[in-house]
Amino acid sequence: MNVRRSILIVDDHQSIRDPLATFMRRYDFDVDTACDGVAMRQLLKERSYDLVILDVMLPGEDGLSLCGFVTEHIGTPVILLTAMTDQADRVAGLEIGADDYVLKPFDPRELVARVRSVLRRGARRRADDAALAAQAAPAADATAEKRYRFEGWSFDLTTRELQDPQLSPVPLTTAEFHLLRALLENPNRVLSRQQLMDLTQREGDAFFDRSIDTQISRLRKKLESDPRQPRMLKTVRGDGYLLAARNITLAP
Repeated sequence: MNVRRSILIVDDHQSIRDPLATFMRRYDFDVDTACDGVAMRQLLKERSYDLVILDVMLPGEDGLSLCGFVTEHIGTPVILLTAMTDQADRVAGLEIGADDYVLKPFDPRELVARVRSVLRRGARRRADDAALAAQAAPAADATAEKRYRFEGWSFDLTTRELQDPQLSPVPLTTAEFHLLRALLENPNRVLSRQQLMDLTQREGDAFFDRSIDTQISRLRKKLESDPRQPRMLKTVRGDGYLLAARNITLAP
C-alpha cells in the first residue's frame, strides 16, 4: 500500500498557494499550506512533513532564514520557490540548506517531478543508512574499527561517528559521510565538483547542479569554527575544493 507523502506549501500569494495545493493533491500528496513564517512554524510544531515547498520572498521572516531553520533544527527537505534570476542568489539558497529550487513562474508538473526526485533521494539515503548500520554491527565484532584522525578531529569509518577536538559527537548525513571520506582519502588535493560527484555518487543517485556546493557548505558548518573563513575545507575558485589538513592518520 502506498503511503501518502505529506507536503507543506509556504507562500504569501493565495493565488499560487491554493491552486498548487489542489494540483498536488491530485498526485496523491497530503498537503497543508501556510502564508508566512509564523504559520509555518506553528504547523511544524503540530506535525511532521516529508517536504517543505518554501517561497523565498515572504513577509516578515524570509524564506532563506526559514530554510536555514528547517535544515538545522528539523531536517525536512526543502524546495525553494524563487523569482530571483541571479545565479549567485540561487546558489545562496542551496548553500543555506535547500535541496532544490524552482524559478517562478513554474510549471506545476515540473514542481511535482522535483518533489518526487527529492523524496526519492531521501529514501535512498535512509536505505543507505540502514544498510551501513547492518554492515557495521558484525564488522565491529570481526575487525578493528578504522578511524581517521586529523587536526584534533576523529572520524570512524565503521560507526560513521565524527568527533570534534573536544570529543563531542557531530552528526553526519549519509551524503556528508561520503563527502568527508572522499576528502580525507585525497587530502591537500584540489578536487573538482565532478571529481567529488564521481567519488561520492552511488548507483541510482541523481545530482542536480551545485549539489556538491550544498553538501560542502553543510559540512563546512560542522567542521569550521567560522564557516565564512574556512581554515580546513577551502574553496579553490574556479577549480573546486580541498581539505587542508596536516598529519592525517588512519588507524584502528
